[in-house]
Amino acid sequence: MKISVPEYILSINPYKPGKPLDELEREYGIKDSIKLASNENPLGPSPMAIEAIRNTLGKLNRYPDGSGYYLVRKLSEKIGVGPGNVVLGNGSDEIISMLTQALLVEGDEAIMPVPSFLMYDILVKTAGAVSVSVPLKSLSIDLEAMKDKITPKTKIVFITNPNNPTGTVISRKQFDRFLKNIPPEIVVVIDEAYIEFVRSQDCLNSLEYLYSGKNVVILRTFSKAYGLAGMRIGYGIMPEEIAELLNRTRLPFNTSSLAQVAASAALDDNVFLEKTISLIHNGLDFLYASLDRLNVKYYPGQANFFLIDVEKSADDVFKEMLKQGVIVRSMASYCFPEYIRINVGLHEENIRFLKALERVIL
Repeated sequence: MKISVPEYILSINPYKPGKPLDELEREYGIKDSIKLASNENPLGPSPMAIEAIRNTLGKLNRYPDGSGYYLVRKLSEKIGVGPGNVVLGNGSDEIISMLTQALLVEGDEAIMPVPSFLMYDILVKTAGAVSVSVPLKSLSIDLEAMKDKITPKTKIVFITNPNNPTGTVISRKQFDRFLKNIPPEIVVVIDEAYIEFVRSQDCLNSLEYLYSGKNVVILRTFSKAYGLAGMRIGYGIMPEEIAELLNRTRLPFNTSSLAQVAASAALDDNVFLEKTISLIHNGLDFLYASLDRLNVKYYPGQANFFLIDVEKSADDVFKEMLKQGVIVRSMASYCFPEYIRINVGLHEENIRFLKALERVIL
């Protein structure tokens, strides 16, 4: 069958997520593996979310609330914004998709840091627009260089804070200097998938800019700190004018009933959230100290993951670690051919990782 496909679609390299544990164990013939590759919550989902899901299972014959009424209002109260400022998505990456569909046409430009979240490039190209990539500077997003890339064709600027895969953050001073010179018609998207884990006191507080008169859009997710990656639920916080545009293109029932009730319950589960953050911070400190003792170079970050310089092929290290039942993420596809990225696991998983790494690279 012959079909006509736009060249900009053919130019897209598909996103390749980390493989599920079960698939990797089957493929490599390993058992009892641990996965520290996808920045997931090692504690599992919020217990209150699990209970809310159980209580909703008997209603799955009904369509979900298309507006997400109760979750939107709970988010607006918790964050301190109006309900009209909140848009729900099937993961925060669906909000990115809505933004590119609503704001970009063929030939427009969107500026993004590289390396960062790969879906920015894919979704911009899907709209027929042009991705303008700006390399990191010392593993950090180079806001000045991004600003210099702005042209009359620029419609969106993507910023990831903390950045993935480097874990670096942007300070308020840096962002103020950047935003001051951004034309008012450009939409600045701040992706905060890992914001709950930040310890830096200098980190940008994006919510302060929502009513600044600039087109600032903030993306957040329940996948990481709340342990709901499998539910696919995220949200955007933005000026009402932009939210109204996104709701014009948003698919009906884009977030499921289970996702909505799970997210709503997770917002009330402060004990779980505090336990998660404590586990991550303690785990990071333990891993940093352990790598110092092993004299292994690493790059501390502000998320639940960080980079390690293995000083050899990251792909080879990834494969050797797999043989020991430890799944990490090679950063070769992110242009860091000798770096791996790991997320914090349970304490016993962190110890197992360190022992495996020592056998592989030392």
